[in-house]
Amino acid sequence: MADTTKQAERTAAKLARQIQAFATEHGGAQGQLAYLGQAGTRIVLVGEDGGWGDLVAPTGQIAQDAAERAGLTLHESFDGELAAKVRTGPYEWSRMAGIQIGGKTAG
Repeated sequence: MADTTKQAERTAAKLARQIQAFATEHGGAQGQLAYLGQAGTRIVLVGEDGGWGDLVAPTGQIAQDAAERAGLTLHESFDGELAAKVRTGPYEWSRMAGIQIGGKTAG
């Protein structure tokens, strides 16, 4: 059990470093945790400059610990203020259009 706890702590610390690096690169960041079922929990990151990304933690608790360690402000849902900050470009629009109309997706 001690090995499991140490592994969870190492994973949370690694994710926290990645969150902090993202925040530094994007002038700050906010986030939201989204449960993915057995796959874990997605940490959605939105930078102050509109850049966005995500990380996946193996559990909700590890995701929460990583966000706290990184000082990430968390939102309950991905809408309103948080969603309005996201800047999308041609890549995202082409992927969304391809998915919408059943055509090819970029990538």
